[in-house]
Amino acid sequence: MTEASSRPSDNYAPLYFLTSLGSGGLSVSFFMWLMHWTKHPGRSVPVFEDIVASFSAGGAGVRVMIVLAVAGIAFYAFLNIKYLLWNLARFRQWKLTPAYAQLCSSNAETQLLAMPLALAMTVNVCFILGMVFVPGLWSVVEYLFPMAVLTFLAIGVLAFRMLGNFMGRVMTSGGFSCAGNNSFAQALPAFALAMIGVGLAAPAGLSAAPLMAGTGLVLSTFFLIAAALIAAIALVLGIRSLAENGANIETAPTLSVFIPLLTIIGILSLRQNHGLDEHFGLTGGGAERLMMLSQYLSAQLLFALLTGLVLCRLGYVAKYVTGRETSVSSYALVCPGVALAVMIHFWLNRGLVDAGLIAKFSLGYWTISALAVAIQMVTAWLVFILNRKHFRAA
Repeated sequence: MTEASSRPSDNYAPLYFLTSLGSGGLSVSFFMWLMHWTKHPGRSVPVFEDIVASFSAGGAGVRVMIVLAVAGIAFYAFLNIKYLLWNLARFRQWKLTPAYAQLCSSNAETQLLAMPLALAMTVNVCFILGMVFVPGLWSVVEYLFPMAVLTFLAIGVLAFRMLGNFMGRVMTSGGFSCAGNNSFAQALPAFALAMIGVGLAAPAGLSAAPLMAGTGLVLSTFFLIAAALIAAIALVLGIRSLAENGANIETAPTLSVFIPLLTIIGILSLRQNHGLDEHFGLTGGGAERLMMLSQYLSAQLLFALLTGLVLCRLGYVAKYVTGRETSVSSYALVCPGVALAVMIHFWLNRGLVDAGLIAKFSLGYWTISALAVAIQMVTAWLVFILNRKHFRAA
């Protein structure tokens, strides 16, 4: 057996796009450090100039934090783009095999939506790279927003074409197996559409031009509603099949897909609310954000408890994470860790702090922040373990 053939990743599946997605999410999680722990007056996000000013004026602790954050952003952005390009090349070859036709005639056809999901994440990561590493970006950001909107719309068209092929087939010819739907795998299209929506919401939260902000509001709302409807259907269908047939150990990690979905919807809502407040004066303050984020976080914790219960009963971690067995579905466990870490940062800073319940940089503040960082580090360890298992020769 050759070295190449001994790699699990040589048995390609579209879910390998989650390798790129997870690394992109970790890059975003390091950006949370800069966003919430450095000063960026007059802007809702830090840019190169703000980071340099904070580094120059800060003490040793601040400088170490900034160095680690910038290094983390760069490293995981590199992995994000590396694995995206690898997946696109492998996907092009895989489409010519019988495995592609077989997948497109089964429930698993929705796995193809992992591609637009990863593409949308990479666009978001590139925007973060620009803010962190490109001097003077904010002076031309208004010219970048229309390009970003068009890019996300193109990805959205790709996603709807893939989803349309699946929906058109099962709605006209049938063939959808309810017994084989004993997971939340069918929520992946909702995740992809939400990721596109959060990208389209960026102008709503960041643009100073009312027309651009309004465009972002309208377009992101369309993708938000589409994601919510598909997620609701997937949840009902999945719960019914799970209760009747029990969980399949290989697809069990998809039970956690609603955790990252809720974080994306939460960020999308924050961006929309910021745009409404800045340009139209239509939203409330910190108390309203605290309630909204608390509701999202509560739902995430419930899904985390459900996922943890099922995975423990099945012995999933001992078999597929720390054990010798491999499954590409294991990468679905990366996104929930990233999502919880990011949501806790927003819940703390845009909820508890803005509502006046916790003082920024107090002991309570750092205690909650430490929880978010701990989840982030465990997720980084998981990515390391999975990449070593799937991409290194046995």
